Order: sequence, then C-alpha cells, then structure tokens
Amino acid sequence: MIKLKFKKGDLVKVISGKHKGVEGPIMKIIRDKNRVIIEGITNTKHVKPSQDNTEGGIQTVPASIHISNIALIDPKNKKETTKISYQINDNGKKTRIARKSKAHLA
Repeated sequence: MIKLKFKKGDLVKVISGKHKGVEGPIMKIIRDKNRVIIEGITNTKHVKPSQDNTEGGIQTVPASIHISNIALIDPKNKKETTKISYQINDNGKKTRIARKSKAHLA
C-alpha cells in the first residue's frame, strides 16, 4: 500500500481514463485499493430485484478511480494541476502545500 497525499475534500481533476477532464472534490478514499470516489462521477449498474428493492433495474452508483489517474487542482490558479509537497513550520508541524503556487492546502 502506497502513501496517499490526497485527502477528503481536495479538489481534483481526472487526467486519464473514461472520465478524463472531470473536476470535483474527493468524497471518499479507499486506502486498501488506492482508489478515490469523486463527486459527479458515476457508473450505471444493473441491480437484480431483492426483498428490499422489489423492482431492481438500472441504477447509477458512484465510480471509484485509481489515484494515479487524478491530479490536484492548484488552489490559486484554478485551471492548472499541481503536485503536493510538504513543508515544516516553525513550530515543527508538517503542512501540505501546492508545488506550483506554494499555497497551503487545508
């Protein structure tokens, strides 16, 4: 398992795959599979009828994307993507910063 630099709520852009170009915040991180669920990206799925859902049918479910297919959007310049770096403050606390604009991330 690799170290994830992304956090829930980060604004990201999909850089490859079926949903290339889509932007949105991260809703959920699946650490054991190195995948994230981004708001606005869904797949259609056929669901069989069950006791709870007697009709079944086609439903839209959130789609997960591998972390290698997303990039963080720079908080200052909203059109560019950037990488995440770390900086140690004067009090010894480590914070995340955007590499291109040096802006602090939440």
